[in-house]
Amino acid sequence: MTQMESWAWPPKYDPDYRPPVDQDHWFPVRETMDPDERDEQILGRIQQVMAYAWDNSPFYRKKWSDAGLEPGDITSLEAFDAVPVVRKDEMRADQAAHEPYGSYLCIDPRDVAHINGTSGTTGRPTAFGINQLDWSSIANAHARVMWSMGIRPDDVVLIGSPLALYWGSWGAYIGAERLGATVFPFGAGTQGGSLRTLQWMRQMRATVFYGTPSYALRLAEVAIENDIDPTSLGLKKMFFSGEPGASVPAIRQRIIDAFGVEVYDSGSMAEVAPWMHLGASKNEPGVFCWQDLVYTEVCDPTTFTRLPYGAEGTPIYTTLERTAQPMIRLLSNDLTRWEAPDPARGRTYPFLPNGIYGRIDEMFQIRGENVHPNAIDEVVMSVPGYAGEHRIVITRESAMDELVVQVEFDPAKAGMSDDAWIEHVSANLRTVLGVGATVIAMAPNTFDRTEFKARRVVDDRKLFESVERKVSP
Repeated sequence: MTQMESWAWPPKYDPDYRPPVDQDHWFPVRETMDPDERDEQILGRIQQVMAYAWDNSPFYRKKWSDAGLEPGDITSLEAFDAVPVVRKDEMRADQAAHEPYGSYLCIDPRDVAHINGTSGTTGRPTAFGINQLDWSSIANAHARVMWSMGIRPDDVVLIGSPLALYWGSWGAYIGAERLGATVFPFGAGTQGGSLRTLQWMRQMRATVFYGTPSYALRLAEVAIENDIDPTSLGLKKMFFSGEPGASVPAIRQRIIDAFGVEVYDSGSMAEVAPWMHLGASKNEPGVFCWQDLVYTEVCDPTTFTRLPYGAEGTPIYTTLERTAQPMIRLLSNDLTRWEAPDPARGRTYPFLPNGIYGRIDEMFQIRGENVHPNAIDEVVMSVPGYAGEHRIVITRESAMDELVVQVEFDPAKAGMSDDAWIEHVSANLRTVLGVGATVIAMAPNTFDRTEFKARRVVDDRKLFESVERKVSP
């Protein structure tokens, strides 16, 4: 069996190791080996991780016992389908019952060295307890992926996202630091911060930017408003997580056109850090599933069984290097499509050609058709005359749901009249969605911009339903 670099449980990495700068792969064997042989070794690791969780976590021991399973039953990756999925609401409930980290914590709470978590805007926040071993393993994993993007020790990496609970910022920070790059943790979210970001970016000669696609587009707008040519800033690469966009052709092209940079997609869920285990290695849409970091299965959203390559489903994740809060078959509720490993891509991992492009709970139905918000984003952002922002409004004025797309419109860039532009956008939406939408042209700068994740969907149906209940006899 092929010897994989630094493949141990618990994980152990040489803190002084770094590849030659002209080497494309951080770990050439792990990244280019026969995928079937890699899967054999991943199965062994899954067995080790499950045995570890069984011995150290009441949460997993009870969950698997209730399902009539124990770690020794998993003798193949096909048998792994029988392991019940973990849902985010389960984790929140378990932390509420077993504060502060939940009974899926597998270490002494006194060994937690770092705390990150969710914001709690949609419910009880989830705390991530990270020990020093996991912190180091995540840094090594992210350094590997960032190295594959061409980021090197002579780069200056500006972190343009909030340095608070958000795992994205810290994950990019420690990955760049482990790689040997200069890290500039500028952050985001303060008043007037966008212009200061641009000024500091130019002053410190940043070559790499990390943030969300929405914030990159906002920075481009602020630069132009202040007579700064975004291409003059000196950036060479931008990599993103936190929301779809870097694998959406229209969005990534707007970023490329604005800054003259290479664009890389990355990111899955904070709960399964190293979240960069879904990460691009080329200046093109799509991400690899770095299976030796986090084992990814694209599964049927109802049965949670693995789907064949070529199918669309929801990713389910199993961490292979986490010891504090291991995640074993964590259900994402995201949407993606995967393709089989192809050595021609340079790495022999499964590939998500469109990245993560939506969530099951964000998909909505209009007159029987499933509609993904990102499909609307792709259409409106690719049309000349798009002025920077839009809103997707789902409403109900009678018995039928209606789709309204409010789009900022710049007639100077459109090359056609308002009515012709609206008709053009409407026709494109109908072709892509299979259902009609009412398009409304809005003045530029109608909608607020964001320095973090864009929230463009407005669902007015609940308002209609509440009014209907009040007036019904």
